[in-house]
Amino acid sequence: MVSRVLVPVDDSEMAMRALRHALDAYPDAEVTVLHVSGGASPMMGAATDIALSEDVSGTAEAHASDALDRARDVAAEYDADVTTEVRVGRPARTIVDCAEDFDVVVLGSHSGSLSERLFVGNVADRVVRRSPVPVTVVR
Repeated sequence: MVSRVLVPVDDSEMAMRALRHALDAYPDAEVTVLHVSGGASPMMGAATDIALSEDVSGTAEAHASDALDRARDVAAEYDADVTTEVRVGRPARTIVDCAEDFDVVVLGSHSGSLSERLFVGNVADRVVRRSPVPVTVVR
């Protein structure tokens, strides 16, 4: 039985599709929406901004706010409550580290623009290969 679901999100439509799938597939589970800030990005914008900030936690939260607001809106469509969490680090590694506390991870197959996917690499592929729990990849 699945009682705890981890849904990593960015501000992409694929991430919101993954959240919708998780809410459909596991309506009785506790869903945690995770945003990882500070990972690699084109020109290192977000990572540099967070690293140079005097308030790393606050800056990470600010970078995550749009994605988490969208996730809360999606959850509201399902009349569901979700827990949100922000972590700073490399997305794939951070997701895998968090995964051990959950029964399943549900994530989008990709996100962002083509240049972001080429630069950052395939987070979904890394999570699938390294996760200690089952992973559902939503397209």
